[in-house]
Amino acid sequence: MDFKDLLAYKKSFDLAMKLFEVTKSFPKEETYALTDQIRRSSRSVTANISESYRKKNYPKHVVSKPTDSDAENSETQTWLEFSLACKYIDQTTFEERNSLSLEVGNLINYMIHNPGKFGVNE
Repeated sequence: MDFKDLLAYKKSFDLAMKLFEVTKSFPKEETYALTDQIRRSSRSVTANISESYRKKNYPKHVVSKPTDSDAENSETQTWLEFSLACKYIDQTTFEERNSLSLEVGNLINYMIHNPGKFGVNE
């Protein structure tokens, strides 16, 4: 199995791309603030999942990296809240993206608590 086959990877990549698309319409004054932050945190979720899988021979890393991924996912949710509060996205867009983020969080937590199911030698 390749890390790209992991459901958490696929869903987090999808979320990052959906956020990239929606942030294209954010105001220019947010380029180095909200736009940059939400793009970075959402991409970091996916990157940490892939790093974790590649380090499956090192059990401590396999728990550490998804934990980092979970934290980045929470940060992404916070930026989504700001995006809604600033009226850069509507309620429907917020709910769709936030729901996907919550799903990603559940998948990440499953990985954290079940490393053996992902090829980790415990």
